[in-house]
Amino acid sequence: MSNREVCLLLGATGVGKTLLLKRLQMFHLHGLSEMGSPPSTLPTVGTNLTDLTLKKKKMTVRELGGCMGPIWPSYFKDCSSVIFMVDSANIAQISSSCIQLLSVLSADSLSNASVLILFNKRDMPCIMSLVEIKSLFRMDDIIASATQPITILEVSAHSGEGLQEVLSWLESITVKS
Repeated sequence: MSNREVCLLLGATGVGKTLLLKRLQMFHLHGLSEMGSPPSTLPTVGTNLTDLTLKKKKMTVRELGGCMGPIWPSYFKDCSSVIFMVDSANIAQISSSCIQLLSVLSADSLSNASVLILFNKRDMPCIMSLVEIKSLFRMDDIIASATQPITILEVSAHSGEGLQEVLSWLESITVKS
């Protein structure tokens, strides 16, 4: 796996990780014009692996099911980057997602990993503004105390909004290494 990087895709159950992966594959291959309606997904039990070729480098995105939270750390040593996904329409889940994120960021083996935090489900009618979510999440404090470079994006895995930015972020981190 010398020329292949691993990016972990983490987040609570039901935040949209599997849909994001399927959408990224479609977008990567065909662009936004052929996205079509969102494919159906099932909760991930275990892991899903997706390979993307970015700027002549292969990257494997490994999605870990939300129910696997307690064993996520066993996957940390093999990865160079992390995408952490949050359901921005599920207010009740925000605090537990914040705690999960803090445990990911405090892991020694991820101290140099590039981190992308995705606030998903931006297409939902009852979402908070990004300012409100960042405040609830205490994002400024998290960024100030983290050793990793952190990027924050709003996306909708359902509509495809923000997917180009996610791919651009993945490409930017593969160029660095």
